[in-house]
Amino acid sequence: MSVRLLLIALALLTSAGCSNAINPFCGNVRPSPEIGSISPSTVALSDLDQGVLLTVNGSNFVPASEIVVNGKALAATALSSSKLQVMLNSAVISQQGSVNVKVMTPSGNSGDVGCTSGGTSSILVLTID
Repeated sequence: MSVRLLLIALALLTSAGCSNAINPFCGNVRPSPEIGSISPSTVALSDLDQGVLLTVNGSNFVPASEIVVNGKALAATALSSSKLQVMLNSAVISQQGSVNVKVMTPSGNSGDVGCTSGGTSSILVLTID
């Protein structure tokens, strides 16, 4: 009988919509990133020829988090769980205007156990003059 109860419990925990908070298999999932600010928030187009270090501040960053600039995922350096950096250049941004910046964290290896993992932050705008 106890094996049957265990199987029912596992089925309930791994079903769609199961909360990470009640699923014991969700201990090592990656949190969804949250973006709070970028620095600098304005860059001269000519400065991109030499490269500009963009810092993204927020929370829930992990070493696998990427900074996405106008749809291009860029490998970032995770300085902490609240700070990422990436070098921008003219290969990434080639014209003036508004550039969308967000953070994406891949799902990792949570498997198919009903856990949500990773995700994409909201968007902040970098202005290119």
